[in-house]
This record gives sequence, structure tokens and C-alpha cells, in this order.
Amino acid sequence: MRIDPYSLELFVAVVEEGSIARAAARGHISSSAISRRIADLETSLGALLLTRSPSGVELTEAGAHVFSRARALNDQLQSLVGEVHSLAGQVSGTVRLYANASAIVGFLPELLTTFKAAYPLVEIALIEQISSDVLRACVDGRADVGISSAVVAPDSLDSWHFADDPLLVVVPRQHELASVTAPTFSDVLDFSLVALQAGGTLDQELRERAAAMGKPLRVSVTVNSFDAQCRMIEAGLGIGIVPTSAASAFAGSGNFIRHPLDAPWAASRTLRVHAFKRSARRQAVAALIFHLSSHSHQG
Repeated sequence: MRIDPYSLELFVAVVEEGSIARAAARGHISSSAISRRIADLETSLGALLLTRSPSGVELTEAGAHVFSRARALNDQLQSLVGEVHSLAGQVSGTVRLYANASAIVGFLPELLTTFKAAYPLVEIALIEQISSDVLRACVDGRADVGISSAVVAPDSLDSWHFADDPLLVVVPRQHELASVTAPTFSDVLDFSLVALQAGGTLDQELRERAAAMGKPLRVSVTVNSFDAQCRMIEAGLGIGIVPTSAASAFAGSGNFIRHPLDAPWAASRTLRVHAFKRSARRQAVAALIFHLSSHSHQG
């Protein structure tokens, strides 16, 4: 019996993404090719690994066991490749980078471009997650490096400053708050909001702050991306509280007014780099951490 390591890698990607289609996009391969690989893997192992449905995939009992072992094997193979290249004076291997949307749209494109220029043999597997899931991925070993807006990280993680990213109030040019140069959170709560990612770090913070003030958070619509949020604001469905990074990327048209949110907690919002505490890290991981933390963005 022969098992192809690449098929195991694709199987792990399908499980992590929860669907064959998302794994295909992540691995730049067709869905049909992944399906064939997994079918061949199931034939080789003599067991059904996944059950498929329109909503995604679920692991069978055998699949859960294979997933656990396959992820460990993939990590060992990547480490082996990195160690061999290191002996030849080359920094290489795959670094699994989990990051929230603010980091991805506001800072990472340029930083990863300069990192790849310095370390062309290092592959970055970038996955977008909300901040709480970024931390969990770092703790449980799914991520080598994470970037989140979480204020407090678990004791098992090392953390470094990455970027100052204060919150802004984004309003249509004709809105009542357009002439208020620094609206307070109380001012904002008088209007309907276009909210981002229900259950995300920013959403939770806004709800907690509103509850502490004894005022309701009036949400007109909830979306899952900053570009969708800005489009909804532009259409007049509400105003938004948006990180500076996202506002710079998606609210640049003349139809928007951007003002700082007058609140200490909004002005002090930062992004941080995280990694599991280790006495020694793979060279590629250490290089990426140094690159991100040494090029941190101060406000």
C-alpha cells in the first residue's frame, strides 16, 4: 500500500477548510482533482474518511484518526525539508500564518512581498480568521504565526507589537455626523450601524461598550467583509465603526467621511503577532516573526 503525501496534505486542507471547494481555492487546484485524490486515499486505506453534503464535509471516525496523524506527518515533512535546506544555508519551508481581516487588508500585502523577496524559498499559507480563532489556532498548533487584535493572549503564546490600528467612524458625506470631527461612541449609538462579523472581536467589543453605557446597539445589517460594510454604508443602510487599516483600503471614495472615534479604547486599538512559546523555532517561522515585528506600524 502506497500513500501519497500530497494526497494527505490535500485531505488535511479539506478538513481545515470544511469544504472541498475552499480547500481547492487555498491549494490552487480544482475541486475535482481533490475529490479524486481523496477517493484514491480512501481506497488505499480501505476506509471512508469523509462524508460529503451540500454544506461541506464531516470526518468519519477513521477520518478523524487519519486527520490527526496526517497533520503531524505533514508538519514533520515540512520540518525535514526546512532542516535539509538549513544545512545548505537556505531558509525554506511552509509557514502557516493566521490573521484577522484588518491585518490582511491593511498591512500584510506589502510586508509579505518584501518577506518573499528576502526568503523566496519560504511559502506562506495565509488563512483569514477572526482574532479569537487566530489565538486558538496558535495554541493548538494549526498556526505557526498569528496576527490578531486581541488585547490579552494566552500565557502559552509569545506576542509582539505589529501595528497601531485605531477605530474610525465612517459615514456617508450627507450624514448628520459628517460635520462632527470626532464623534463619541454615544453619538454613534444614536444611529443605525452596519456591523461586521457577528461574534467577531470588534462586534463583541462594541456590544459590550454599548451595554456598559446602557444604550442599545442598533444594527441595520451585518456583513462579513470590510468592502461589503463600506458598500452598505455608501448605500445609506447605516454608519460604521471601522479600523483605520480597512477604512484606508475600502472607504477611499469621495462618498465617505472618516472621523476618529473619540474614545480611549478606540484610539489605542493595536494588532499583535503571536506564536506558541518554544525554546527554538524553525528558521522560516523565526524569520517571518522577526520581519513582521521589526516592521511594525506605529500610529
